[in-house]
Amino acid sequence: MEPAVVVEGLSKRFGRIEALRDVSFTVAPGQTYGLLGPGGCGKTTLIRLLLGVLRPSGGRAVVLGRLVPSPATAAVVGYMPQLPALYLELTARENVSFFASLYGVHSRTAVDETLALVELADRADSPVSTFSGGMRQRTSLACALVHRPRLLLLDEPTVGVDPRLRATFWAYFQRLNEEGVTIILSSHVMDEAERCHRLILLRDGRLLAEGAPAELRSRAGTPTLEEAFLAFAGDGV
Repeated sequence: MEPAVVVEGLSKRFGRIEALRDVSFTVAPGQTYGLLGPGGCGKTTLIRLLLGVLRPSGGRAVVLGRLVPSPATAAVVGYMPQLPALYLELTARENVSFFASLYGVHSRTAVDETLALVELADRADSPVSTFSGGMRQRTSLACALVHRPRLLLLDEPTVGVDPRLRATFWAYFQRLNEEGVTIILSSHVMDEAERCHRLILLRDGRLLAEGAPAELRSRAGTPTLEEAFLAFAGDGV
């Protein structure tokens, strides 16, 4: 089966700052693939390179069989940014409908079904300005899902949400995987990393290690991913 994403020697510079350094990995379809590391390690830059909104300084990315950037690929990719890009004066339904229209989806049923998936059906006609942080996260996720993407790119999707909602998100991610949707998400939360099929550990734009969570712990000889990260980074345990 053709990989969903292939990254080969991907690098990105911003002037003198080397945000990403020669990163390579492959993502199988229907998996959740985690980008794990502290703030400033290159996670968001990597996601934006996969989206095609940034041009690489070196290397290349192939997404769903097409070299990035590709308009054809963009139509079947969903993106949830770390900070919700929502229109606060509009309702949840209006926000999701707007983003749906950008992908050529004009079905109210599709919008309503997506709002129900993220448990916002009862607040669909409320202005987003009246929402809590967690509700805005759910609205942002609905905007990324409404066109039924084959690849979902999520930048810190559970930041600011409560434990129950976090569990709900992950249960839905698993359902998407079972339907064949590939998910790439960034996180700095180690217990979330355990839920991913595979991970890359990033620090200062460098790839420290890649593999399944259990594999990474075994290779590092540590009981937790946090300790494994420190071991791969050379910081000790």
